[in-house]
Amino acid sequence: MADIKTFYLPDLGEGLPDATVVEWHVKEGDSIKLDAPLCSMETAKAVVDVPSPYTGKVTKLYGAPGDIIETGAALADFEPDPNAKQRAEAESTGHHHGPKKSVGSPVPDDGGRVVASDEGGEVQGSDREDEGTVVGAMVSGSHVHVEQAASIGGVKAVPAVRALAKKLKVDLARVRPSGADGVVTMQDVKNAAANGSAPLGAAPARAVPASAGRHLAPELPEPGPAPSRTPTSLAGKPVRTAPPSQVASGQPEQLKGVRRNMARVMAEAHAQVVPTTLVDDADLHAWIGKQDITARLVRAIVAACKAVPALNAWFDGKNLSRTLHPHVDIGIAVDTDDGLFVPALRNADMLDGHGVRAAIKRLRTQVEDRSIPSSELSGYTISLSNFGMFAGRYATPVVVPPTVAIIGAGKLSHDVVAVMGGIEVHRRMPISLTFDHRAATGGEAARFLKALLDDMAQPH
Repeated sequence: MADIKTFYLPDLGEGLPDATVVEWHVKEGDSIKLDAPLCSMETAKAVVDVPSPYTGKVTKLYGAPGDIIETGAALADFEPDPNAKQRAEAESTGHHHGPKKSVGSPVPDDGGRVVASDEGGEVQGSDREDEGTVVGAMVSGSHVHVEQAASIGGVKAVPAVRALAKKLKVDLARVRPSGADGVVTMQDVKNAAANGSAPLGAAPARAVPASAGRHLAPELPEPGPAPSRTPTSLAGKPVRTAPPSQVASGQPEQLKGVRRNMARVMAEAHAQVVPTTLVDDADLHAWIGKQDITARLVRAIVAACKAVPALNAWFDGKNLSRTLHPHVDIGIAVDTDDGLFVPALRNADMLDGHGVRAAIKRLRTQVEDRSIPSSELSGYTISLSNFGMFAGRYATPVVVPPTVAIIGAGKLSHDVVAVMGGIEVHRRMPISLTFDHRAATGGEAARFLKALLDDMAQPH
C-alpha cells in the first residue's frame, strides 16, 4: 500500500485561523515537485502561494476555489516519490505544519516566514508580536520574503496579480507583460482592464494543438437580462406584502479574506474596549489660501499627541499596563471593496505637509493593488478615520486594541457662528474623538481634543 502523506494548511504567518482557496495549480493525479506552487490562498492582506511539501503525486485536494480552509486542517494528500529527494521531517518549510494544536499547547518559536506581496526583506526584531494586520493585531513570523512569480499556464505572475486579474475580469494569457523575464505586473493588468484588450472569455490568445487532448465543452449562451420587478406577479396578482422570511431574504454569503478578519477584529474590540466619544467642531475660518486638509489633520493629531501623550499609547487590558510612545505613527483607515485596511503613516511627527501627502498616496496605492507590506499594516500608535470624504458629521469610530484612541473627521460644512457683535458663516470640520476609558481619563481626552482643535484653527 502506498505511503500517503497529508499536508495541513500551515500558519501563513498572519495568525489567522483560516484562509480561502483562490486557485489550485495542480489537480488530483498530477505529479508535483518539492516547493512547486501547490495553490494560491487569500488571507486578510494578500494572495500567497503555498508550496508543495513533497515531490510525488497529488492524490487528493481538500476544497475548491472559494472554499475556506482552517489553519491546521487537511489541504492535500500526497504519495511521495520514494526515489526523489524529500525534505527532512524536521527541516523547516517556512510555515507551521500539522493539525491545529489544542488549547493550551505551547507554540514553538521557530522564526517562521511568510511569502507575501511586498518588497520587504527581513522584519527586524526578535519579538513575534503584532507584525501584520489589516484591522488590529495579529501574530506573524519574524521574516517576510518577496513573493515569487510562478509560471502557470504559460503566464508568469505573482498570486496578487492573478487575484487582481480575476477581480477585473482580465485574461492573463492575453496581457502583454512588461516585467523582467516576461512577468505580468499589476500595472499590466490595470492597463488591460482600462483599454479592454484582454477581456476574460474572449478568443484565446494562442491556439491549443489537437495533440494536447483537451476536452472543449460547448459554450453556453450568455444569460439574458434579469426580469424587472413589478408590483404584480406573473399571474397578475399583487406581490407579497408580508415581511420576507429568512429563506426569501437573499442568498447568504460567507465572509472571506479582509472582511472576514475585519469582522473578527471588530467583535474583539467591542468586547474588550470601554469606548467613550467626545465631539466638537474645528473652525477653519482663519485658514489662508488653499491647504491640504488631510495634512493639516495629521499635523493637528501630532500636536495633540505631544500635548497629551496619554492618548498616543497602547494599553494592555490583561496586565493593566500602558505604553506611552515618543513617536507618532498614525493608522489611516482606507475603505476598499474588499474591506477595511489600516496602513500606518510612520513617523508622522517628523513629516511636513508634502511628506504626509506623498506617504499617504503611496500607502493608498499599495492597498489598492494588495502589494502593501505586512510591516505597514501594524504597530500604529493612534488612528484616523476621515469618513467625511464621503458623508457624515459625527461618529463613534472603533478603537482597536492595543491603541487607545481614534479620531474621526466628518464632512466639511459652512455653519452660522455667533461672534462678538453679530454672526458670521465659518467653514468647520466636525471632529469625533473615541478613546478607551480604561487607559485615559475624560480630562485627558478633552485636553487632547482642545489641542487638536487649536492647531486646526491656525491660519497656516
